[in-house]
Amino acid sequence: MSPQRRTALLSVVAAIVLVVVKLATGLATHSLGLVSEAIHSGTDLVAALLTFFAVGVAARPADAAHTYGHGKAEHLAALAEAAILVLASVFVAARAIMRLTGSSHGHVHAAWYALAVLVVVIVIDASRALVSWRAARALQSAALQSNALHFAGDLLGSTAVLVGLVLVRAGVQRADSIAAIFVAVLVLLAAARLMRTNVDVLMDRIPAEAEAAARAAIARIRPSVDLRRLRMREAAGRQFADVVIGVPPEAAVGQGHAAADQVEEAVRAALPRSDVVVHVEPEETEGVRERAQAAALTVARVREVHNVSVLQVDGRTEVTLHLKLPGELALEEAHDIAEDVERAIRASVPAIASVQTHLEPLAEDVDVQTAENVDDEAAVVRRIVRGALGREPRELRFLHTSEGLVAFLTLGLDPGTALSDAHARASEIEAKIRAERPEIADVIVHTEP
Repeated sequence: MSPQRRTALLSVVAAIVLVVVKLATGLATHSLGLVSEAIHSGTDLVAALLTFFAVGVAARPADAAHTYGHGKAEHLAALAEAAILVLASVFVAARAIMRLTGSSHGHVHAAWYALAVLVVVIVIDASRALVSWRAARALQSAALQSNALHFAGDLLGSTAVLVGLVLVRAGVQRADSIAAIFVAVLVLLAAARLMRTNVDVLMDRIPAEAEAAARAAIARIRPSVDLRRLRMREAAGRQFADVVIGVPPEAAVGQGHAAADQVEEAVRAALPRSDVVVHVEPEETEGVRERAQAAALTVARVREVHNVSVLQVDGRTEVTLHLKLPGELALEEAHDIAEDVERAIRASVPAIASVQTHLEPLAEDVDVQTAENVDDEAAVVRRIVRGALGREPRELRFLHTSEGLVAFLTLGLDPGTALSDAHARASEIEAKIRAERPEIADVIVHTEP
């Protein structure tokens, strides 16, 4: 038998003894206080039985249907106990009020043996409250903690009834009913506190202290890890943590696994009974770059965005990029547009901590004409392409711009050609054209399958 179930079983035996003793003495002396205490102990008996069975269920290991274990059985039992306590306390309070208002009559006989029984009960209540509290602290059991609260309430209630009976012997008949109301109020307060605590657990309310301890433990890891998400829940004194961390995209699988191990060890060191699951994600550098560029292009008057770089600096994500704006803009107006771009990027990609922009004027060439008398240049280009590819370009045209003569050509390549090879071919042809015909200001080579 587990230590939890052994403690719960002792509580069951003690509750049975107290119910019998209190009820028999209360009926013999007509003491509403003692009868209310007997009812209180009766609820404790039910509560102790619930705890005994709930602890047994909670101790079962996780299975296919309950992958997080059965720990919440304790909290369900504690919630049921609280409901029973509320009903009992309302009944006792109603009976006591009826006696105080004269709606119900009863003469209390405060015999010496009733006082002796209460002294014995107080000793039992004190001992079982202490045993349950120590066991609850050592085993971190919600059900045993609720039992300890019940027994502490019994101790106060029994003391109040003892004082009430002493006053009855002194001639104050109402003292017994007042003691009964006092017991009912104690029970209601204990039940409310018990309900709030266990409803929080059943509703997966974040255990604030445990979460703070886990975050602090992860923050102390060196080298630091990128904590992206931490979700925590609690059941039967045990914490469950789901952690998501980010690692550089170039990190090897072994490095990501090592980082996850560090996080698990750190959290378990801070929370010894915790169950920790760590998910490792690569830092989406490419995704950040594309989203940043797309956000920049949404700003009015931004004509071109290029040289976008994503940097990791001291665990922070920073972006640098070049913006091309109309050349006739004043510097102040261009600066305002750049700030709009920075705000748009940070709004689109919250992970970006800093944005640096480099402003460039956009040369808008409005005086562009189709070039004529370029047969010699066209012949050279066709010859170079035939020598490199064995066939002529699919398309070739020349334009006169403010920068000079520009050649546009389209090359047809094998559909299975790697992109890197296609780029190398295009660069090679461009370099040969420039070498043979330096008067051509620019060469634009387009490749297609």
